Amino acid sequence: MINVENLTRTFGPKTAVDRVSFQVGRGEVLGFLGPNGAGKSTTMRMITGYIPPTAGRVTVCGFDVAEQPIEARRRIGYLPESAPSYHDMSVASFLGFAAEMRGFHGDAKKRAVGKAVETCFLQPVLHQSIDTLSKGFRHRTCLAQALIHDPEVLILDEPTDGLDPNQKHEIRSLIKRMGANKAIVFSTHILEEVEAVCSRAIIIDRGAIVANGTPDELKARSDRAGAVLMTLRGPQADAVREAFARLPGVARAEILSDAGGKVAVRAYPDRTQLETAFAAHVAQEVMSRWSWTIEELHTEEGRLDDVFRAITRPDTLRDVKAPAEVAV
Repeated sequence: MINVENLTRTFGPKTAVDRVSFQVGRGEVLGFLGPNGAGKSTTMRMITGYIPPTAGRVTVCGFDVAEQPIEARRRIGYLPESAPSYHDMSVASFLGFAAEMRGFHGDAKKRAVGKAVETCFLQPVLHQSIDTLSKGFRHRTCLAQALIHDPEVLILDEPTDGLDPNQKHEIRSLIKRMGANKAIVFSTHILEEVEAVCSRAIIIDRGAIVANGTPDELKARSDRAGAVLMTLRGPQADAVREAFARLPGVARAEILSDAGGKVAVRAYPDRTQLETAFAAHVAQEVMSRWSWTIEELHTEEGRLDDVFRAITRPDTLRDVKAPAEVAV
């Protein structure tokens, strides 16, 4: 549905997007992650044809975005960051206008508007002017215009930015439902959204892809993936620290708490040595070597924020952006 090949965009001497390549299929929701200024929005604008690439190629549903822009755009629904709208229009008239711009008239226009209104739950505000709407309803209205023609591909730039938790939940649920039969790319800096919605995620940093995989695959790259959290009753913290430092298969361990005769410790697996289940191995060693009482034991999942921080670099000079959208 979306094929991106060696996409590059420069702004003067600055390379904002550097030879980015990926594909998105039908039924796939791709999360596009990265620090501010990493190149997410610029990449999405090139996919939609809003700005041309310096080099590389994008096809949408088999149509080259540069060479067949109208055919490609007919199949795209685009929600830009801080999406523009006509504040003096009512929701109904704005969506009617968007439908006409997409070539709908008469009954077809009514059906298109009705479906978008129903999908985005806009019935309570249908006849209000956009400037009187809450931020949540205004956001839904802009999303509805992206859905008005029932596109096969959705490009959503920060679709939950600035919404309250309930509104974010609604938008995430909507994206997940639509992802069953569309190809969706949405950028976000909220890592919990990736786990809640995405079937796959890409992390981009300084214009280049640094990770690409399912949320579980990315979490498995976390330092904490497979680590064991254990609470022991009886031993002193120093004794636990010394014991775990000598335990085979343990890369390192850290004492989390020492109070009330209990010591909480987190042990990280040495992935180059261990062939058995790490939690079972640690528990067996603790009981057989020192006869300590294990009150709690569980294996930790990896964390996306750990992976994100490990593979992206902080930079206070991330200020190169593509030209801002203009309401037309």
